Order: sequence, then structure tokens, then C-alpha cells
Amino acid sequence: MRDLLEQKLARFEQLEKDLVDPEVLSNSARITAVAREHGSLGKLAKKYRRFKQINGQVAEAQQMIDGDDAEMRELAEAELPQLREDRELLWGELLDMTIGGDEANRSRVIMEIRAGTGGDEAALFARDLFEMYRYHAGTKGWKTEILGHSATELGGFKDIVLGIEGEGVYRELQYESGGHRVQRVPDTETQGRIHTSAATVAVLPEPEEVEVDIKPADYRLDTFCASGPGGQHVNKTESAVRLTHYETGIVVQCQDEKSQLKNKNKALRELAARVYDAKVKAEQAKRAAERKSLVGSGDRSERIRTYNFPQNRITDHRIGFTAHNLDQVIAGNMQPITDALMDYDRQQLRDQMGGLD
Repeated sequence: MRDLLEQKLARFEQLEKDLVDPEVLSNSARITAVAREHGSLGKLAKKYRRFKQINGQVAEAQQMIDGDDAEMRELAEAELPQLREDRELLWGELLDMTIGGDEANRSRVIMEIRAGTGGDEAALFARDLFEMYRYHAGTKGWKTEILGHSATELGGFKDIVLGIEGEGVYRELQYESGGHRVQRVPDTETQGRIHTSAATVAVLPEPEEVEVDIKPADYRLDTFCASGPGGQHVNKTESAVRLTHYETGIVVQCQDEKSQLKNKNKALRELAARVYDAKVKAEQAKRAAERKSLVGSGDRSERIRTYNFPQNRITDHRIGFTAHNLDQVIAGNMQPITDALMDYDRQQLRDQMGGLD
């Protein structure tokens, strides 16, 4: 973790220099990206810089206590308890801010919700998850934007992709990646039988432009007519866009807007996030043991949570969390379960790091 914090501080200090670099200032696109990244790192980097200062003061006080000067020893013994208390407080705050690893302080994410097994009921469950996340985002003051979706005739979603922006958005939503299972009586069920269906969620950190630069030569652009449920044409112009990234084979498409340019821009945002995610996962594969014990693995094949409507019960299988307030959670009151997941990760990090002295 210290290595991670040192890297973040070094990056922040480089960005401080970039903000006054004439070459960067003359490039409007780059200065915007630099300013955004500088802002996203600022809180963590400044706090870690303060932590290093206090840690240095603790070391100096300890040297005085071990020294021969009785007067200086007395002063240091009086100051050391408060310095250690301040250091411990800052360390706890840094732990909170670094839950999620390298991506902890991302303020923008791409979220994909996809219906799994269960047919129409799975698509309706995907819609319920979408509404849950959208309401939760609203309570946090986060901005949401639909980047693309594929609806069903019953009003569900085969899949839907969102852009979500706000402070702490990745730190909290990272835990939603994985398989979600629902147990309930569908509206279409006449005999009252409980059905089980599923949806998957993927939460991808959205990179800055300086981190992933996707050029037109890097992908193939295909256009086609947008369509809705049942296959009927929404319009007769080729406004829908499909992008295929040559190097990774990743394919994204968008047809929500009437403008081909707007659809392309949305698709490029999603493509950048997916390419960045693939790059990060490749790097993490080289360090397979890293964060192995933490719950935010992001593996969509893993069943992470069950929503049992008949018993009003929600269970997160990763930490054994169970509550009987599913009606509140599905309505968007996700904070208790998010807090429980973050508390678990926080304790795991504390156990791994050990003491400060």
C-alpha cells in the first residue's frame, strides 16, 4: 500500500508541474485531462503528504527520547502521544480512500447490467437493478447517463450501459461487479411459483484521456439502423454505431441517440473503459496473489448476492451479510450493504498492513 501511495503522490506532483507547463497549457484537450486527473488525486495525495510529515515528526520525537538531552526528551515524550494519534487517524482515512486499489479514487465509471438466465424475468430483474443503482446514485449526488441499452417488449433490459460520475463512485460501486440472483414470483406466473433468475453487473473505471488514447486507426467503425423491441426500426437512417477494437477484439455499440456522432462518442467512452479494464486485468494476472482476500474481485462469473423477495431477504455471499430489508435496498437504499462491504475490506487491509511502528 505504501508503494501505491508513493506512486499516487509522485503522479500528483508531476501533474502539478504539468498545470504550469506552457506546452500542456497550449493544448486544450490535454490541460482538461490533466486538470481532471489532478483534481481526482488531490485529496488522497495531500493527505498522504501530510501523513509523511507527521510520520517524520514521530521518528524525530523517538530519536529525541532515545537521546541524551533530558530537556528535549521531556518535550518529545509530551508530544509523541498526540503525534501518534494524529498519524493513526490519517492512516485510517488513507485506508478508506485506497479500498479498491489503484482505481480507488476514480470519479467516473462505466456500469453494464446484463440479463442472465431466466428469460423475460431476468430482463425485468436487470431493469430493477438499473433503477436501484440510479436511485442510489441520486442520493449520493452522482450523475448518471445511459450510454446504451437493449429493451424487451415487457419493459425489461437485455442489457443496459451507464456512465456514473461523482466523488467516491468507484470505491463504492466496485463491489457490485458479479452475478446477482433473484428469487420471486414473476408477474406472469399464474400459479404463484417462485422462479430463480439472474443478471450480471460489471463496473469498469473510466480512464482519463491521457491513460487510454484510442485513435480511429485502432478500431473498425460500422453503422446500421437502430431498432427497438421486436426488431422494428426506430429510424431509417444509419445512426447506430458499432466499434470493434483491433488489438483486443472488444466490440461495443450504441443506438440510443438519433445522431450518429453522439452514438459514436458514447461508444468510444465505453470502448476506452473496456480496453483500460482489459489492460488492468492483464497486469493483475501477473500478480495473482494481490488483493486475493479482498471482496471486490470484479469477476462477473462469481455469484455475489441473492435477492429473495418472498422473505424480503438480501444476502451478500462474499461476507455472509444478510438483512431482511430487501424492499428498501431494491428501492435504492444500498448504503448499509455497501458500508458492510467496505468495512470488511478495511479490516482486511489493516490486518495485512500491521502496525505503523
